[in-house]
Amino acid sequence: MAKKQKKATPRRIPTKHQLSKWQRQMKIRRIVIIAAVVFLAGILSWVGYGYYKDYKNDPMRQVVIEVNGVPFTMEYYVKVLDFYTQGVNSTVIQYYGNYFADQAANDIVNAELMRQGAKDLGIEVTTGEIEVRLQEYNLPNDEVYRDIIRASLLQEKIGEYLGPGLNATMEQSHVQVMLVESEEVADEVISRVEAGSNLTALVEEYSCNSTVEGDLGRLPRELMPNTVIAYAAFNLTSGEAIHTIYDETAIKDLGYWLIEITDKEDGEIKARAMLLGSEAEAEQVRAELVSSNFSSLAEEYSQHESKDENGELGWLKRGDMVSTAFDKVAFNLTVNEVSEPVKDESARTTGGYWLIKVVDRGNYELGVEIRQKLIDKRLNDWFEAQSDKSTIETYLDAAKKQWAIIEVLARR
Repeated sequence: MAKKQKKATPRRIPTKHQLSKWQRQMKIRRIVIIAAVVFLAGILSWVGYGYYKDYKNDPMRQVVIEVNGVPFTMEYYVKVLDFYTQGVNSTVIQYYGNYFADQAANDIVNAELMRQGAKDLGIEVTTGEIEVRLQEYNLPNDEVYRDIIRASLLQEKIGEYLGPGLNATMEQSHVQVMLVESEEVADEVISRVEAGSNLTALVEEYSCNSTVEGDLGRLPRELMPNTVIAYAAFNLTSGEAIHTIYDETAIKDLGYWLIEITDKEDGEIKARAMLLGSEAEAEQVRAELVSSNFSSLAEEYSQHESKDENGELGWLKRGDMVSTAFDKVAFNLTVNEVSEPVKDESARTTGGYWLIKVVDRGNYELGVEIRQKLIDKRLNDWFEAQSDKSTIETYLDAAKKQWAIIEVLARR
């Protein structure tokens, strides 16, 4: 028996009236949807703008430092500044605010350079290592503290990475050094040594560089204070001889003024001056004043910034030159009188003579202290190379630093 087929339902064709009605309904619906979308977009834009405005106006959210594109906000900076001033008296923080502010900024930059550079060396610090240190120092498990601990651990690991390259023994030289102002003084010192004096015993009397003087002990070339001393230590003969080497870049904690007063009035003086590197040079230049004028000689010889103004200092009150040696003589000169050379140990000049005695030289075992100094030196060199190839942006001005200091103090 054949299966009965189901009868198809006839398709209804809408009338023109129905089509017109539906079209009106669809049009109204579209208008409602568009209006709703526009309204919602307006609300979202308003909220978004308000959030953006708040973000821009919130100092804590502002980026104050970038290291190779990695940003650090003011909030992060304040936390670091707060960490490094823990236990420091509020008055001290206010007085030395700029020092602490700069130190915190430098530490942020250095820590990030360390993190990025260590990654290139394949060195990393684990979460567990950080957490152990946090507990050891009883520090909160906060991003800033984690970063500080990470930097400390990375520094240790990079030091270990650089250390194995050091041999158990290394060529070292035992030297005694002194920087003096002139060849005449160098000859005088050598004469006294030849007469029986010890070179290092004369340091206090003759040396004019307090950072590099006396008996330096036995050091490898890498740890010599400068290239001049390093050359002498490893190339010149050892024994009793004292070697004299001129160094035009050497910095002396000493200078000699020649001062001329051109006018006086009500306790003030109008002066011009030149600053020379040695007494012998000052005497020579003073003698040239007979045949040459003060301005041209100041332009040629002076090491003071006023040389660009032909030595002219203008009107001065006591204290303006921040030199008691200068004031003591200048305010007692008569008009048009040129002073004798005025020794000023608060001034700084360049150019001097190194006296170097190579006591001994040879291959010696590296002591613990010397080895650590070598590691520190190599770590510092690595750091400088890392910094030189990096892009570091600091947006901290005086106002932002002061704001950060006030914020830190407010949290105490």
